[in-house]
Amino acid sequence: MKADKIRELDANELRKQATDSAEQMFRLKFQMSMGQTDGLKKYRQLRKDRARMLTVLAEREKGSK
Repeated sequence: MKADKIRELDANELRKQATDSAEQMFRLKFQMSMGQTDGLKKYRQLRKDRARMLTVLAEREKGSK
């Protein structure tokens, strides 16, 4: 997901998507540990998207104070 699309979402939706991506990352990491390496590219993309979401949330919290 691109940063400009992430910035369009409200804070509640960002938090929800961040937790959803964390759960997906957990599942993919578990699958990769079992020998299924198909999810490595998806895992990396999820990690980057989650970082973008958390960054935008932190910027908004800093800006509101």
